[in-house]
Amino acid sequence: MKIIDTAGQMQKYADGVREKGKKISLVPTMGFLHQGHLSLIKEALKHGDEVVVSIFVNPAQFGPGEDLEKYPRSFERDCKLAEDAGASIIFSPDKEELYGKNYQTYVNLEKLPMHLCGISRPTHFRGVATIVTKLFLITKPHAAVFGQKDFQQLQVIRQMVKDLNFDIKIIGAPIVREDDGLAMSSRNTYLTPGQRKQALCLSQSLKQAFEMVKSGVIDASRIIEQAEKIISAHPETKIDYIAVCDPDTLSDIKIIQGPAIMALAVKVGNTRLIDNMMINQ
Repeated sequence: MKIIDTAGQMQKYADGVREKGKKISLVPTMGFLHQGHLSLIKEALKHGDEVVVSIFVNPAQFGPGEDLEKYPRSFERDCKLAEDAGASIIFSPDKEELYGKNYQTYVNLEKLPMHLCGISRPTHFRGVATIVTKLFLITKPHAAVFGQKDFQQLQVIRQMVKDLNFDIKIIGAPIVREDDGLAMSSRNTYLTPGQRKQALCLSQSLKQAFEMVKSGVIDASRIIEQAEKIISAHPETKIDYIAVCDPDTLSDIKIIQGPAIMALAVKVGNTRLIDNMMINQ
């Protein structure tokens, strides 16, 4: 496995792969890899001859007071895990390489970021769309794999690829959960043992929503109210949002009559966690 840290070197390598008629798959990450990330690499192997894993903690997607500086990092461990999972390349640039002096170009979407996480994190998806665009132009992939845990991010990327005519296949990979149901996240390491138990209320509320719809409940407000009760019963939780929405537009749904996804963001202690589940297909 090769480690590349400059855009020019990465572009040159990608050109060489393409000239040989081979395909490239990209897995963008911020590092501190876990089994969820490794599942993305394994999925990427199905769509490319070489898998590029980018490791870059993107400052443009962190807002004021968020955890940019303390975000967990483990580069050597990440490289070993990525190589064992089948990655060909680690692309790990520094901040100056991607956001140099006088940087001023960003990618904005008009509608999708105005929902869910974008309400409390107004600059987040501008940062996401910008860094993913840059990674696409640098790594030159035929396919890119994103986890469905960050469902809004996945939809933002799909829309951006469509709007900007990127010739890249976007693959959404299923959420990987711990045995007790907690969605895997690098930020789970922030949780104390007590908070870790309380964090299970996210997946529990989603499962309850799924069962309610299955039993015939179609009023989204009733489903959200039940989720609020489950989550608020835990002393260290604070709800950012709970929404039942259209999976394509992310607009709120009042009466569930077709595909619907329930998405939520909850602070457990000082750690902000997200999760989602299709509750009606």
